[in-house]
Amino acid sequence: MAEAETSGANPTKKPGRLYCKAVFTGYKRGLRNQHENTALLKIDGVLRMNETEFYLGKRCAYVYKARNKTACPGHKNASRIRVIWGKITRSHGNSGAVRAKFRKNLPSTAMGRRVRVMLYPSRV
Repeated sequence: MAEAETSGANPTKKPGRLYCKAVFTGYKRGLRNQHENTALLKIDGVLRMNETEFYLGKRCAYVYKARNKTACPGHKNASRIRVIWGKITRSHGNSGAVRAKFRKNLPSTAMGRRVRVMLYPSRV
């Protein structure tokens, strides 16, 4: 009986997500001009401006696949996966959107695509 319990006890679990999902909705803009150096993100589950306070200062990453493989530091094999890193700077509007600045401006092809909002650095 003990033999049956050990064989089915907790198979190796996949580790959980350490980031929140967000969508790149567009650039900061006025009526006529848009500013590509500031991206607008809509974070899943954030619906009010006061809920965005937790995410201020958090790192965010746009992960995408490029055409060519390049060497990655710390890995032995070349990879097509690239990352553009950024930081959430402030809230935007009353419905839970946030502004983020990335090291390189996000490409316009990234609109509507997934951005990862990391849960660090912690301000607690």
